[in-house]
Amino acid sequence: MSVYTRLSEQGIHLPPVAVPAAAYVPFVQTGKLVFLSGHIAKRDGKPWVGQLGLTMTTAEGQAAARAVAVDLLGTLEAACRAAGTTLDGVRRIVKVLSLVNSTNTYTEQHLVTNGCSELLVQVFGAEVGAHARSAFGVAQLPLGACVEIELIAELA
Repeated sequence: MSVYTRLSEQGIHLPPVAVPAAAYVPFVQTGKLVFLSGHIAKRDGKPWVGQLGLTMTTAEGQAAARAVAVDLLGTLEAACRAAGTTLDGVRRIVKVLSLVNSTNTYTEQHLVTNGCSELLVQVFGAEVGAHARSAFGVAQLPLGACVEIELIAELA
């Protein structure tokens, strides 16, 4: 089944690539690997501000991580187009790195990150979407965002 069919079934419309907020580019391709810069969680077009374990629950964090995954897919689609393919040309989601704005006693960063990981598997299927992953708790993120995630993918 096409990635685009799965996105449609989920009611997901991919956003355009976000304009970088500092001195970096949204993605870089080297060989068959595409490295996506970190994307912060947004809600209603603005940074999704909060701290897990203080102002946000794990379920809210999962929703924020899922929102980041949608934005990452929009950037990945742009990277695919630049490489002359589409999201159906993604061979593998290789790695996800998640930073979760959390208190020093919060320990469910891995569960928050599942919001992103689970969507990637739903969209790409287990064979392509399953990936290596790291999830870290951090004291703060740019603009007070609750979650920031970066992604590495391999193109066919």
